[in-house]
Amino acid sequence: MAVKDDKPLGEMRRVEVEIFGEVYRLRTEDPDGLAKLVRMVDSTMKSISQSTRTFAGSRIAVLAALKIAEDYVQLKKDYDELLQLLDENK
Repeated sequence: MAVKDDKPLGEMRRVEVEIFGEVYRLRTEDPDGLAKLVRMVDSTMKSISQSTRTFAGSRIAVLAALKIAEDYVQLKKDYDELLQLLDENK
């Protein structure tokens, strides 16, 4: 995803992104951060589409959302456990 303007970071700008073959026009203050999210979602959807028998984009999107949520919950759990260990060692 490339942004071809010189607006300073923090100023809203419109960008076009492609996720799983669909183009979305979005507004963001951080095009580079959005690009990372887009790559993650697109990659997850492509991976899921290769391991399932469905071709329905909406079903693949829901499965991708569940996978990303599962990853988030695991990371949050690991982070909380790490904080607890650090507190115990003070």
